[in-house]
Parts: sequence; C-alpha cells; structure tokens
Amino acid sequence: MVTSEVAIILLDVMMPGMTGFELCAKLKGSEEYRHIPIVLLTALTAKEARIKGIEAGADDFISKPLDYSEVLARTRMLLKARELHDNLANAHAAINSLTEFGKTLVETFDPMRFDRFRAVDGLVDQIVRKDERASDKPSMIVLGVREHGGGSSWQFYQWQRRALERSALTFGNDETWNITKDMRNFGFFNQTDMATPESSKLRNLLAALEVTATDAAYYFDYDLCLIALNFGRAITRNDLALLENLLMQLRFMGSLSQQIIDLEDAFTYTVHALARAAEANDEDTGNHILRVGEFCAVIATELGCPEKLLTAMRTQAPLHDVGKIHIHPDLLRKRGKLTDEEFAEMQQHVVYGAKIIGAHPRLEIGAQMTISHHEKWDGSGYPFGLRAEQIPLTGRIMTIADQYDALRSHRPYKPALDHDTVFRIITAGDGRTMPHHFDPQVLAAFRRKSSLFGEIYDRLP
Repeated sequence: MVTSEVAIILLDVMMPGMTGFELCAKLKGSEEYRHIPIVLLTALTAKEARIKGIEAGADDFISKPLDYSEVLARTRMLLKARELHDNLANAHAAINSLTEFGKTLVETFDPMRFDRFRAVDGLVDQIVRKDERASDKPSMIVLGVREHGGGSSWQFYQWQRRALERSALTFGNDETWNITKDMRNFGFFNQTDMATPESSKLRNLLAALEVTATDAAYYFDYDLCLIALNFGRAITRNDLALLENLLMQLRFMGSLSQQIIDLEDAFTYTVHALARAAEANDEDTGNHILRVGEFCAVIATELGCPEKLLTAMRTQAPLHDVGKIHIHPDLLRKRGKLTDEEFAEMQQHVVYGAKIIGAHPRLEIGAQMTISHHEKWDGSGYPFGLRAEQIPLTGRIMTIADQYDALRSHRPYKPALDHDTVFRIITAGDGRTMPHHFDPQVLAAFRRKSSLFGEIYDRLP
C-alpha cells in the first residue's frame, strides 16, 4: 500500500490486472494520496492515450524507450512543484489552525478566570503533530513556566505511538531558566544551520532537560518558554510567524483579562468605599457591609441563582444602607425607642439610597436590594408595602441577610445576640420578627445553610 511518505510515483501504463490509467485515477481520487505526483511511463504515442492519462490525473508523461536524464530532470521538476504545493498546504493549514484557535479562545474567553498557562496548553494541541499525515508539524513541544515563588516547571508534549503524551519535570531553582537570559523573544534554528550564541544556549537548555533536538522554533518571555521541536523538515519564518501569532493572541487575552480584573477590583472598592461612608455615623457596624454580601451569596447559591446574579449580589449588597448618609447621626445613634416621626424619617434611608445609586445598569442589583430590603413577604414592610413576589428576589434574599446581621450585631438600642438565639427568632419569631415576614423558599434556604451564616459572622466579626 502506498503511504504518505512517498514523494513521487513512476507508473507504467501497461500492467497486468490493473492498467496504469486505472491505478492513477484511483490514487488521484483518494484524499490521502492525491497530492503525490504521478508520472505515466508509456510506449503509447497516440493522442487518445495522453488524453486518457490527463483524465486519470497524471502530472506528466515520459515516453519509452526511457532517457534517464530526462526522467531525472522531470522528476526533479515535479518534486520541486510538490515541495511548493506542500508549503502552500502547510501555510493554509497554519492559517486555519490560527483561525480556529483564535475563534475557540474568543468563544471561551472568561476575563475573570483567564489562565494564560492553561490557554497555552490548548495552543500546544493546535501545533503539535498528532498523526502520521501531519509530518510537517513538530513532534515535541516543551513548555516552561517560571513560578512566582522561584523555580520553574516544565511540561513535555511528545507525539509517540500515534498518541500525544504529556510528562512533567520541575526544577527547584532558576538555573535552567537563566540559560535563556538575554535571548530574543522569538527565533528558530535548523539542523544544518551554523551555531549561534542563541542556538547554543537553547541546545544547552534542552540538554539540561535531556531533550534532543534537530531543529526548533522558540519563544521566551519573562515567565513563559515555548519550544517546538523536531519538525522533520526545514523550519521557516512562516512557522515562526504562526507561533508568534498564536502567542500574541494569548498575550492580548491575558492583558485584556488583567485590565478587566483591575476594573472590577476598582468597581468593588468604590462600592465598598461608598458603603463605608454611609456606615461612618452608625456605631459598631464593623464588617456588616461585607457580611451581608456573603450571606446573600450563601442563599443565592442554595437557591440555584445564576452565577452572574450571585456575583452581583455579593458585590453590591454592601450598598443597601447607603441612604443613611442622609439620616442625621443623632437619629442613628439614639439609644431609646424612636418616635413615629423619627421612624418615618429612618424609613426614608432606602429611598435616599436608591436615589444615590441611580439607574445605571451596572448597579441595578444594588438599587433593587436597597429599595426593597425592608419589604416583607406579608406586605407589612416599607417603603411601598409590597407583598410576596412583588418584591424582587434580590430584596427577599437581602431582607433575611440584613435581619440576621442586625440581630447578631450590637446597636445603641440593643445588645448583640448569639447565632442560636438569632436562628430561633428568624425561624420561630419573637413578636417583632416573624417567619411570615420572609419568602418561604428563602427562609427554607436559610434553615439549611444557617451554620454558614454563623461561620461567616465569626470570620468577619
């Protein structure tokens, strides 16, 4: 059987059983073998025979008796054409690989969880040889990652026995990594190239890793090293361009991810700063603004809320009392019972808070929780007396989180209560706080996860 390692086929037309025309047509009809040049050797000189050969897909004809110099010249010409064809096919495959990798990277891109080194693992699967037909690809990839705490980890991807094998080796210091010091980011060398300082350094690095290379294309960064080895053909700048483009996509995604993370951190910090400003006149609130976010996340997780909503609640829950900025400090610190007028003014903090937050879509969840966290399932809450599912789910969750924390915390008008006492008040009632004030599903989730509330309070006292 012909294999893909065959460079050219010289085929006699007159053969027993199957003619050269028939075999030529069969080979050219195969996706696997159609790229192999076929020369028909024939004593037939009729025009019809040549047309039949062309229809069968023959690349050339040589008439008998054979002139060996002519055979050699035509073979060289066809092999050169085959090489150009293969280079074009390789370039086309590289472009497809680059496109598919970029498409996959974009489709799965999560800026908050982007791991550049894990993404490089996907890159390796794009460029390493995985079957016999991909003989133009490197048979081994060496991936090095410098650890933040010192030392470097090295991963090997090697094509063996028709399978991609992975193995790892870790060095305890940076001696191996330092071999690459002062090397350019991108480069390559072939087996027949003259030794250069860079290729010598790279060979030393590979020797330290006990890896033998006849050729290599490489990339080095401060904390990442990627080396493609043993292509089995001459490496060109096109191969280097492919490697560079793939890595540049990763670098861009990594940079974009970090910018988004920094932006999210700044957003969270701003939310907490605003919440802390609102708590400045409220005694002994401590980590209240952080705890309620964690309490909300516990309930939202138990209820199966989407992760995006869960994250928004955790981040924006601290804004629920931001309207207290407009409440007079003496009222917030009053130790006795509030008068009806004072209580009516205190109730306005949810309205003030909603106005402060505004209507920006990015803060929609915070605004919902702020305006509705004192509404009650039975309609006895404020500011609008909403009932049941008229209250946004975020507000229903915030209600129980805020109530738990308020009962656990010291206030000018009350002492701090322990977890068990607060659990009994919320689930059984004490006359002022009653179970029918809460969404039954939210209350059930609280019952199941109340121990986590106690752990969070102890962790953020």
